[in-house]
Amino acid sequence: MNWRIADIQTFLAVLDAGSISGAAARADLSKSVVSKRISDFEADLGVPLFTRHAGRIAPTDNAHALADRLRPALAELIAATENIASKDAPLRGRLAVAAPMSFGIRHLGPVIAGFARAHPEVEIVLDYDDQLADLGRAGFDVALRIGQMKDSTLVARRLCEDPHVLVASPDYLALHGAVDDAADLGRHHAIGYLNARLADTWPFGDEVAPPPIGRITANNGEAMRDLAIGGLGLALLPLFIVHDALRDGRLQRLLPNLPQRAMPVSVVWPPIRPMPRKTRAFIDHLANAFAEDPPWQRGLDAVQSGETA
Repeated sequence: MNWRIADIQTFLAVLDAGSISGAAARADLSKSVVSKRISDFEADLGVPLFTRHAGRIAPTDNAHALADRLRPALAELIAATENIASKDAPLRGRLAVAAPMSFGIRHLGPVIAGFARAHPEVEIVLDYDDQLADLGRAGFDVALRIGQMKDSTLVARRLCEDPHVLVASPDYLALHGAVDDAADLGRHHAIGYLNARLADTWPFGDEVAPPPIGRITANNGEAMRDLAIGGLGLALLPLFIVHDALRDGRLQRLLPNLPQRAMPVSVVWPPIRPMPRKTRAFIDHLANAFAEDPPWQRGLDAVQSGETA
């Protein structure tokens, strides 16, 4: 066989991007180079990896099966070659990071910028999306996850904890009535979240029933916050999204003394051995950044009590 590592990387890039042009743009190559690599790779394997029609390509079942085998093997090969370098050598290579959109935009950017400044030879790719990414299939090295971890083959390291908070605007409460205890929740409606059922994220235990979902649903926490500020219902959201609206009084925290389980903020990664030096360094950098109370939690006592600062 005459295939090269570059052929495998190009094949995976086309699969991830969904097109020749997308993969070419990400790799800073011409479309003709990417297309020839794919054609040569298919010829060497003797099987089609993509179907072509009217200028579009679609992966075959063979492509998905091959990618599932190649990704972990390629990751371990890259890790082995990177780790052979001296511990004092600069970190190099590509680091792909996935994170929830609101957390990434509001709180992760400065942390990643600090890592990028400290390691100028590392190429960093960020993907902010509230949908959970399949790290192996999507080619991510690490991801940030908010909430309780489900059973997974991924390795996880907890960075910090953040509470879910139940909020509503003062105008909504004035119009629809106060929420003084858990029994009042049934008389109100909540703004729904498209990516998870309210019952699955409800942090107050089975003995406290969540409010029914109303006529408004969104797929992003900041959109839910803005809808709650607009008086359209209760919203259950992470404190890192609503802390500023609580402090300036646009939202009020409901039932702040109701016991709840913690919501972890974790970094996860595939169980690749040896772990690439750049991945380990980035995970340690995240852990150091969140070792103390995160900035949005400072002054938390006032927010927890429902007061504004």
